[in-house]
Formats: sequence, structure tokens, C-alpha cells
Amino acid sequence: MGVRAGRFTAEVEGDFVVFLIGMRFNKPWKVRKWWPVATAMPRMLRVIDEHPELGCLGYQQWIGRTTILVQYWRSFEDLDHFARDSDLPHLEPWRQFNKVVRDSGDVGIWHETFKVRAGEYEAVYGNMPAFGLAAAAGHVPIGRLKNSAAARIGARDADEPVVDPY
Repeated sequence: MGVRAGRFTAEVEGDFVVFLIGMRFNKPWKVRKWWPVATAMPRMLRVIDEHPELGCLGYQQWIGRTTILVQYWRSFEDLDHFARDSDLPHLEPWRQFNKVVRDSGDVGIWHETFKVRAGEYEAVYGNMPAFGLAAAAGHVPIGRLKNSAAARIGARDADEPVVDPY
């Protein structure tokens, strides 16, 4: 992904869901507890990559003591289906976590889900490769929409950027 000089924004058709998920190595020396959790996600991402019809628009991840994976889904129903379907690779690792780790405190897991209505989001990317929501849904020059965050998210009708756009 090359850097795209200038200012860009994300453009998404309709409603969508932002799903944040991750884990935390609370006791890094307890590899047998966190290893199954850590290795389950790559299998899930392969299935998501191979089956766009499942509804995941795209994702990006960062790894550290606390990991984070940001996913963009077409709908909550698509995300929920992925989580619950026994033919997909999420349900069994979820069951195993609850059986092996549960409330031991050895490894933490977390997620947050946000339903976003059409037009109720804004994004700006300056001199960046296609990233985040723009990489998942649509990366467009900012001039096609509006220059200020307040105008892009619908908080103001007037498009009055504080700093001259480039």
C-alpha cells in the first residue's frame, strides 16, 4: 500500500458496524492458556478473507501486551452470524476459552461493537495509504465530500474548516 499524497476520507454505502476485539496477556508465562486464544484469530481472519459474503468489509490489527483488531462489518446480523455459526471458526474457540481460561485471570479478552448509521461518521487521512474505514469501504478524495469534520459528520451544514485544507 503506497502513500497517497493529499487528504482523503472514507465513503461507506449505508449503515455498518465497527467491531473492536482483542486479548491481553495478563500472565505471559502461562503460554498454554493464551496460545490457543492468540492462534484462533488468524484462522478466523483467513475465513473472513476467503468469504466476503460473510459481511466483513475489512480489518486491521495491532499486537502488543493488549492486542486490538478493528473490523468493519456490513451489519450486526452478519457479525452475530459469524460469532454463533457452528460451521464457522469462532464458536469453538469461544467455547474452549470459557472451558480452559474462564475467570482465571491468566488471559483477558475484550470486544466493543458500534452500530453506525449512514452519514453518522467522519474520517480524514492525510498523506496515508488507504487505512481503516477507507481501506475497508471506500477511499475518496476529501474534496468529493466536505473539508471539515463537523460538515462530514453532519454536525454543521456549513463546511468551514479551521485550517485551510491542502
